[in-house]
Amino acid sequence: MTLCWWFLLVAFIPMTSGTNPGVKVKLTEKGLEYGRQLGMVSIQQKLKSIKVPDFSGSQTVSPIGNVKYSLSNMCIVSVGLPQSAVNLVQGTGMRLSVSNAFISLRGNWKVKFLLQHGSFDLKVKGLTIGTSIAIKSDETGRPAVSNVNCGATVSSASVKFHGGASWLYNLFRKFIDKALRSAMQKQVRGNWLYAHFLAKVDQYAEIEYSMVSSPIVSNSSIDFSLKGEFYNIGKHQEPPFSPSAFTLPSQINNMLYIGMSAFTANSAAFVYNKAGALHLFVTDDMIPQSSPIRLNTRTFGAFIPQIAKRFPGLMMKLLVQTVKPPVTTFEPNNLTVQASSTVTAYAIQPNTTLSPLFVLNLETSVSAQVFVRGMRLAGAVTLNKMTLTLGTSYVGEFQVRSLDSILQLVLKVVVIPRLNVQLAKGYPLPALGKMKLVNTQLEVLKDYMLIGTDVQFTG
Repeated sequence: MTLCWWFLLVAFIPMTSGTNPGVKVKLTEKGLEYGRQLGMVSIQQKLKSIKVPDFSGSQTVSPIGNVKYSLSNMCIVSVGLPQSAVNLVQGTGMRLSVSNAFISLRGNWKVKFLLQHGSFDLKVKGLTIGTSIAIKSDETGRPAVSNVNCGATVSSASVKFHGGASWLYNLFRKFIDKALRSAMQKQVRGNWLYAHFLAKVDQYAEIEYSMVSSPIVSNSSIDFSLKGEFYNIGKHQEPPFSPSAFTLPSQINNMLYIGMSAFTANSAAFVYNKAGALHLFVTDDMIPQSSPIRLNTRTFGAFIPQIAKRFPGLMMKLLVQTVKPPVTTFEPNNLTVQASSTVTAYAIQPNTTLSPLFVLNLETSVSAQVFVRGMRLAGAVTLNKMTLTLGTSYVGEFQVRSLDSILQLVLKVVVIPRLNVQLAKGYPLPALGKMKLVNTQLEVLKDYMLIGTDVQFTG
């Protein structure tokens, strides 16, 4: 039964070998209490849908003798769950309990004695449901979520019969009470727990949130260590770097805390660079019409005369691409990304073939703002600085610094705006079902960013 929404977080996918996590998740008592409230709604709905199986039997009734009976078509009429509690069990998991619950149902009865039949009402009182859930890893290193102690008891089940020879049932009411109580306990125990998660980002990447170690359960929270690593879709290759250890602060004001390390961001850069996605052809139609700088040999010829002489009157194209994965750094209130790229300039011949002119080495530093949008982490970057050096020239020597203004324009009005469009789409955060984050705060700290939030389930 989905009484424990939050605990499904631990059943995301197989647990990986012991290593530092890229993402940490802290579920506080406030979050567990919200989960309990959701759980009570779920349990109540589940109890209403319980199908109590038909059953029959026989009983010796004095002075008649052996009487065969059957009960059928039993359905739940009402359910009440007045008391419930959820408690963390340090080092193990948690315990959920429901007490003093009641259920009313109706059904049909039948006896072969004189072929009598009729209906009955059953009121179950003092229904107690309890489950202790343990979280640990099994011998294969996978997370094992188990009900250590799951039980349901019914203190009383009173039956009122209507029609026919109801006086017969009244003679052996205590035997029917016992049979119904046993049937109800078996049904209530039946359905307790389940769950799984690998999130596709786009056509290039997916992000894995598997557990790298068993959760740590304290008296005030449950802490999950998740892999938080990007992979190329269908091809999981580890990057040449590992996550550094980091510790979430002891805050417990929100229901949920998510710490995302620089490793997660850098694994994304590794994946996109490997997929060849970090490149862009820049053409003149991408430059604002109001700009006096155009991507043609006339504009560049003003800075590099050889270009105007050898390739007069031609349009140009620039290819900007990374040469290695960008590196993200988290410092308190400061998120920066360093990127090493090349800019290759081409003249576009009348037959559309490209003639290479030069290759520049481009080092850039950008500042990033990150924010939560829905259930995704999104961002936007602005240019801090750039440095150009000459890689290769096919038109002779020239002063690279003379091209600074052109490349600044290309970065600010073409490359970065297009990058921000992609970053605004965001990347999925670890989630469960139809979750909505509310009262969310995001803070950039040393080596990781911290998201503190409450949640709502929308369905």
